[in-house]
Formats: sequence, structure tokens, C-alpha cells
Amino acid sequence: MATFIKATFFKAQAASLAATGFDFLTTIVLVNVFGWWYLAGSITGTIAGGLLNFMMGRLWAFNAAEGKMEWQFIKYVLVWTGNLLLNAAGVFIITQYMGLNPVLSKVITSIVVGIGYNYVLQKKFVFR
Repeated sequence: MATFIKATFFKAQAASLAATGFDFLTTIVLVNVFGWWYLAGSITGTIAGGLLNFMMGRLWAFNAAEGKMEWQFIKYVLVWTGNLLLNAAGVFIITQYMGLNPVLSKVITSIVVGIGYNYVLQKKFVFR
């Protein structure tokens, strides 16, 4: 049991890291290459990363492919909506009021939200 928990945790972190990389790549390209407003780029990156994270979590990290995809997706969207709001608020507050670079703001926000919110709710609610 403990090995499964450790394996699940590390697989979930790897899926999260891949999704975060995709999120950041999308955000950086939209903001720095296409000139999008940093918050619009961040939100779009969060959406792209969220879709990748759902599929990796369902099929690989939590081995939940036998569960009803529609129900998992509905629960994921609920959790993900909170994630989107927390990430957008965090990036905005840290960038606007602390004067940090938007990418650094996104890094800080992503770590806090990822550890304190996403993993716990995906494990206990979405893919249980």
C-alpha cells in the first residue's frame, strides 16, 4: 500500500510537472512572442495545462481509466476552476502588488496551488 501511495504521488507530480511545462510554454509564447496581456496568457496556459493534466492523471498517475470519464471530467472541472481562479489571482496579486515578473509570479503561484490544492483534491475527489 505504501509503495502504491508513493508511486501515485510521484506519478501525479510528474504529470503535474508536464502540464505545468505546457502551461508555462503556452503562457511565455503568448505573452512574449504574440504580445498578449500577461493575465490572458496565464489563463490560456492554465487551460492548456489543465487539459493535459486531466488526461495524464486519469490514464497514468491515478490509473482511473475504468471510472466514468464524464463524471471524472465534471469533478476535475470543478477543481480546475478553483485552480484557475487561484492561479489567476495569485499571478495578478504578486505581479501587480509585489512588482515581480509575471513568469516568476506564475512559478510561485503554481507551486503553492499545486501542492496545497490540486494534488489533494485530485487524489481524494476526482480520481479516487
